[in-house]
Amino acid sequence: MSEAIKGSLSDKEQLRYSRHLMLKEVGFEGQLKLKAAHVVVIGAGGLGSPALLYLAAAGIGELSLLDDDKVELSNLQRQVLYKVNHLGQDKVSAAGKVLSSLNNQIKINTVSAKLTTENAEQVFTGATLVLDCSDNFSTRYVVNQQCLALGIPLVSGAAIASEGQLMCFDFRQPQSPCYGCIFGAQPQQQALNCSNAGVLSPLLGVIGSMQALLAVNILLGHHQGSQFIRFDGLSLAQQQFKLTKAPECTECAGERA
Repeated sequence: MSEAIKGSLSDKEQLRYSRHLMLKEVGFEGQLKLKAAHVVVIGAGGLGSPALLYLAAAGIGELSLLDDDKVELSNLQRQVLYKVNHLGQDKVSAAGKVLSSLNNQIKINTVSAKLTTENAEQVFTGATLVLDCSDNFSTRYVVNQQCLALGIPLVSGAAIASEGQLMCFDFRQPQSPCYGCIFGAQPQQQALNCSNAGVLSPLLGVIGSMQALLAVNILLGHHQGSQFIRFDGLSLAQQQFKLTKAPECTECAGERA
């Protein structure tokens, strides 16, 4: 990690993050909050790529990334973490090296595995915040349940074809809604994804970057509550909704009083 202790910023860190330190919304104390944070990112693909780059650049003190895929040629259309020389490598291994070369003053943990109900608690324990950058419902519901159980804020993103979605669930708040409140019980059939429906590559950059921005705002204390954002990649129109807990939700029923 950095040569500086967690409660301070070294001269190098102050220079690196100088454009943050100028902002009254961040400043020295805010940068220390980012340095003290541990963000877990599930999925190092199209959404995870821009999110991880900006979180590392912003000075998140510890990043943990989990993905079980290898880099393929078709990924390079949208997964901007990777280059041709990464083809065939584990995504988390390649991503870890790229992120370390961007910022060698942060700690990066990599797990080359699929998230399951069996390993989720171990992956999320100690996390300050979780980014769900996965591309399937089964993983999203595992992430939702574990963040709900541990009271960890969750920023979830999705993008398909020309539409993107961004959701925030602040599970530190007892009455926060969850993923199931919005989408119901986990569907039995797999939804469309980039592999079978395609996606506009810059759209993933927009949504992934918005995930990182929302994460930073939460860590700095500038964002509270739960929200849903829908973004149209063709018209650039954006809709934003406040989310409320669904009393009939089977995902979070009984989890919190």
